[in-house]
Amino acid sequence: MVALTGRELPESEGWRLYVLYKIICKEILVERLPDNITGLLKSAGRYAEDMGFRAFVVGGLVRDLVLNRENFDIDLVIEGEGVRFAKEFAQVYGADIRCYTKFGTATLMFSDGCRLDIATARSETYEHPAALPKVLPGSIRDDMHRRDFTINTLAISLNPSYFGELLDFFKGSDDIKRKLIRVLHDLSFIDDPTRVFRAVRFEQRLGFRIESSTEKLVKDAVTKNLFDRLADYRVSSELRLILQEKDPLRALKRLEWFGVLSLIRPRVERNKEIRRLFEKAGCLG
Repeated sequence: MVALTGRELPESEGWRLYVLYKIICKEILVERLPDNITGLLKSAGRYAEDMGFRAFVVGGLVRDLVLNRENFDIDLVIEGEGVRFAKEFAQVYGADIRCYTKFGTATLMFSDGCRLDIATARSETYEHPAALPKVLPGSIRDDMHRRDFTINTLAISLNPSYFGELLDFFKGSDDIKRKLIRVLHDLSFIDDPTRVFRAVRFEQRLGFRIESSTEKLVKDAVTKNLFDRLADYRVSSELRLILQEKDPLRALKRLEWFGVLSLIRPRVERNKEIRRLFEKAGCLG
């Protein structure tokens, strides 16, 4: 699927960033993405380099490029000042912009319909189980380490010097090849129990399976009923995403198999939004 390069990127925020793989990304980006998106990524990389920053395309787009699945949701991570980059890039390219300075993120909308979500590379810490994270600036490796599953930790460099090189710190490519959903650490579901919903959603969408140790961690989260610590809006948001899948019932049945739906059923009785979502899926007896 990919070939080793044996070349290293420069030091960044105290980490040595090893380029583990190089997909023939220049060709893949041209072949599998529309011209306007490829051009936008190249421009973002050049502009980041001019500002002394480093830009990476991350997330589902990279995962789905490897899987040869269509995905035009563009997420960029900037090693540097993401909001500053977004403001200047938007001004130069005439994009509408919404900034969320508190979170170090911004969204750009271009006249051709392209949307670009930009975030500053960051690390996260959790003060207690199911808490919203405390965010601190970090490196691209830090940013990948805070992700939910290894398959979502791939990043493609956009700076001209390294354009098209795939960074894979946590063997995400291996898990994609083996069709596995795997968390990055044993406290993943304790930090954020909503990841259980996402594990099931990705498993069913991609035809993967939750890796055995990760499955055990899901069962532990159910046993401890960590979902009770979540605000209703976080649960309803995850259910809404599941219902937008092509076959939501499979994911809901998998959640039931784990015992998750039984745990959140009391919320259905007291929360109109969650109840409406369950009724829409035909899951209320």
